[in-house]
Amino acid sequence: MNQPTSNRSVVVLGTQWGDEGKGKIVDLLAAQADLVVRYQGGHNAGHTLIVNGEKLVLHLVPSGILQANARNLIGNGVVISPAALKKELDDLENRGIQTKGRLGIAPNCTVIMPYHEALDRMREVALGSQAIGTTGRGIGPAYEDKIARRGLCMGDLLDGDRLQAKLEPVMDYHNFVLTQYFQDKALDISRVRDEALQLGAILEGYLSDVTDELHRARDAGLKILFEGAQGTLLDIDHGTYPFVTSSNTTVGGACTGSGIAPCDIDYVLGITKAYTTRVGAGPFPTELHDDAGQHLGERGKEFGATTGRSRRCGWLDAVALARAVKLNGVTGLCVTKLDVLDQLQEVKICTGYLLHDQPIDGYPADRDQWSDLQPRYETMPGWQQDTRGIKSREQLPDTAQVYLNRMEELIGAPIHILSTGPERDEGTVLVNPFG
Repeated sequence: MNQPTSNRSVVVLGTQWGDEGKGKIVDLLAAQADLVVRYQGGHNAGHTLIVNGEKLVLHLVPSGILQANARNLIGNGVVISPAALKKELDDLENRGIQTKGRLGIAPNCTVIMPYHEALDRMREVALGSQAIGTTGRGIGPAYEDKIARRGLCMGDLLDGDRLQAKLEPVMDYHNFVLTQYFQDKALDISRVRDEALQLGAILEGYLSDVTDELHRARDAGLKILFEGAQGTLLDIDHGTYPFVTSSNTTVGGACTGSGIAPCDIDYVLGITKAYTTRVGAGPFPTELHDDAGQHLGERGKEFGATTGRSRRCGWLDAVALARAVKLNGVTGLCVTKLDVLDQLQEVKICTGYLLHDQPIDGYPADRDQWSDLQPRYETMPGWQQDTRGIKSREQLPDTAQVYLNRMEELIGAPIHILSTGPERDEGTVLVNPFG
């Protein structure tokens, strides 16, 4: 494979339903970056990092915070719970990780308020068996307020009169919904306002013109790493709607959520597991309910970093993955958790779908067809050898190499990074995204 020329702006994003292992890879690449930028989602995302055997889960702060050289930024596309952010910052400082002066937050980030969390929880309860499976952290309702042009932003938390003027009409509206529709209790505006102002005063020192910082960094030739949350199949426009998140998890979100132009993206790294997982409700054509699925869950430690919920597990879906590669213009893939497949006698890849027992071409355009899909599999022999920590593709067992080669053929993108364990140094960079 040809080594790319020097790339200044690299986007790291998930190509499945999230939980692909993005945090570890961002942490790895952040050693080369000058800036690391989070651009969408909220504290419903959790990026797990394991360094020297110590586990750290980040929800809002970019994963580059562990690299002393990197400036970390939270772009305007992120919805922020000030209380959750303060807790995360306190946890980092208690671990001896400095955040002041190293983290910048866009003042126009939409704020998740207590009424958003209350609405999120009550909606899930009301939906019953049809619940989406949200984290209940107010992400969706906050994005709704943003689109409805009644959302509050971080800058609003710095001025009491400004906050009061904006808070009164929006709380009147949401309290009406909470009390009259959901038969729940109203929230006290004075308490909500006072708590928000207290948090605003604490977080004020982190506010920065993120877009301006990025353009200055780009003009100066600095290296910028963009960190996506969730995964492509959870994108609000391109995912398995309505079982999706509330933001654009595809590459376009990096532009709208930070203020950089599409032509300023030099490389897109798509992260995928060597199999597939999903948290919460929604269609999942390759989901397994047998011993193989249980093996993937147990050996892969498939529990949500944010919620602790068990992840649903299944074989690799090459059809959906190929679609994600096209949607994001993926330059190269990082395959994580290959070692989870080590003990299996055979492995399978979904190479197509059946709809009502009839083969269909590619990825279904009608979102309602997803729940009726059946996978068509290609079965391959397993390698039944330990691959954890292997440092080169050539050192892998022959059958593991065949599996990866077939992935590349089906998906239409080369594998540039292999991760064969949770630690920072377990895996190998075949082609450096920064060149």
